[in-house]
Amino acid sequence: MTAAPDILAEAILISQGAEAAIYQAILHQSPSSEATPVFLKYRFNKQYRHPTLDASLTRSRIAGEARAVLKCLRNGVHVPGIRLVDASQGILGFEWIEGKSIRMLLGGGAEGEEETEYTADLLEDEDAVDSPEDELQSLYGLTPDVLMAMIGTEIGKMHLADVIHGDLTTSNMMLRRMFSTASSSTVELVLVDFGLAYTSTLVEDKAVDLYVLERAFASTHPDSEPLFATVLQAYGKTMGKEWANINRRLDDVRLRGRKRSMVG
Repeated sequence: MTAAPDILAEAILISQGAEAAIYQAILHQSPSSEATPVFLKYRFNKQYRHPTLDASLTRSRIAGEARAVLKCLRNGVHVPGIRLVDASQGILGFEWIEGKSIRMLLGGGAEGEEETEYTADLLEDEDAVDSPEDELQSLYGLTPDVLMAMIGTEIGKMHLADVIHGDLTTSNMMLRRMFSTASSSTVELVLVDFGLAYTSTLVEDKAVDLYVLERAFASTHPDSEPLFATVLQAYGKTMGKEWANINRRLDDVRLRGRKRSMVG
């Protein structure tokens, strides 16, 4: 087995999936700069693939994820900043996001290794409160409806940039508090994990992206229809004239999904 890159020697392993390992590390950009915590995604070698093919696929996926995130950044979408790209070693480094995933804030619990990789002991147990709604209000000063509107707006901005996420779930969205002064802060919704992202102008692809999130809501958060309706309302407002076509195609995608479920 190929040895892990040197940069991972002192990194902390957070989770291990089938395609990548997730680490927290400290990045020293220069001797005089402050140490910066970063999130590292390491696409390790796959022993079942030919080495040449494996290296080519790894470079392609690293480059594709980096391009998608950079395109989002250029178009004002809240995503983690890129701190390191080493396609030959299979490593992407991102800004560390302190916060909680939307899945956890809505009471969906953790998904094991599928849970958003950024969330690792970022909030102490003493911060927990009785209900998801109370926690959302206590930690971030938001109601569920406001949070859903933030989700819809951010996805709309991403789709206006013609970036398709490919894995929209509430685990791949985070809330972070941004402090402008000691007594003033704002809250941002951040989209994360663009490992399956790609660029497309097709209405079909944007509708499927929304359908994936709708199914994630239905399977993770009970009685989520009103919540998702608020997501779509904010999304439609952000998309403007493009929303009508996407909405019609979303209905078609839902119908195809129901037919597949009936057939099994």
